[in-house]
Amino acid sequence: MKAGVLHAREDIKYEEIRTPSPKAGEVLIKVKYTGICGSDIPRVNGNASHYYPNVLGHEFSGVVAKLGEGVETLKVGDKVAGVPLVPCMECEDCEKGDYALCKHYSFIGSRQFGSFAEYVVVPEKNAVKFDDSISFEHGAFFEPITVALHGLNRLDYKPGGTVAILGCGTIGLFTMQWAKIFGAKKIVVFDINEERLVLARKYGADEGINTLSEGFIEQAKALTNGRGFDYVYETAGSTKTIKMAFDLVANKGGVCLIGTPTTELSFTVEEWEQLNRKEFNLTGSWMSYSNEFPGKEWELTAQYIRDGEFKLDESLVFKKLPLSKIDEAFNMYKTPGVVKAKILIDSEQ
Repeated sequence: MKAGVLHAREDIKYEEIRTPSPKAGEVLIKVKYTGICGSDIPRVNGNASHYYPNVLGHEFSGVVAKLGEGVETLKVGDKVAGVPLVPCMECEDCEKGDYALCKHYSFIGSRQFGSFAEYVVVPEKNAVKFDDSISFEHGAFFEPITVALHGLNRLDYKPGGTVAILGCGTIGLFTMQWAKIFGAKKIVVFDINEERLVLARKYGADEGINTLSEGFIEQAKALTNGRGFDYVYETAGSTKTIKMAFDLVANKGGVCLIGTPTTELSFTVEEWEQLNRKEFNLTGSWMSYSNEFPGKEWELTAQYIRDGEFKLDESLVFKKLPLSKIDEAFNMYKTPGVVKAKILIDSEQ
């Protein structure tokens, strides 16, 4: 089969490798689309790959092409979304259903070969069936959508509250949609890019605030009559937005850090003291899994996309590129601001 093989930093090649074969309890998926995740970029354009050669790709959709021995819940021809985490299922965390916290996990598309290829092998439970009415392009969005839902529920989220979403990237837009679906009273999104703020309003945000504008914190708090937000979700992973979350949250509110920081950060005493003075709850979010594996995040994603309540359209896709041009896709990320939405890799072209 053809695959995008990473041989070294900034050295990803379209070439022929052996087509994998499913073992007992596994299925072979003919890949349709794979989204480039933000975590893929430092693996290709930096030094974050676990090994070389490697085949990345973990946000994918496809069709079941072959069944391994003992597979009972899937059949050849099923449309599926790929679940990238492969937990050990034996450790204390796995026994509690906290699969994302497994210390002995593997991961499709980083620790084992992934979906920047014509075919990929996954365990039976790592292929989630979806309705024929859902396109393969939308199926490739399942993984980031489940990440957003998991993050939403890391706080004791209840309908009727005010919600701030910091960052209007893919995860931010999806977290915003889930907050709306589950009954937010008011949603305010924050970003430095006006185009992203416009897109967020299109998907249901009540207000969009540019954090480059003067006095934006006071402007945002005014939208809550000065009390701050009940729920604050940080999705950008930057020092500025993490500190911003501490400013924006209401007394007794909640802050969830979904974004992954890439640089060391520090707080002044006054900045950190807000955690004490406001008595807000602070937590993080990691991946997108719960009991029974892969969990309600994946079940609800399939349901709400099928029913049309979770909105997806072409505005979320920057470009679709054939697998043969995967090197061009990653080159785009070398110039800040060029890539404005998700790039999808088409494994059939």
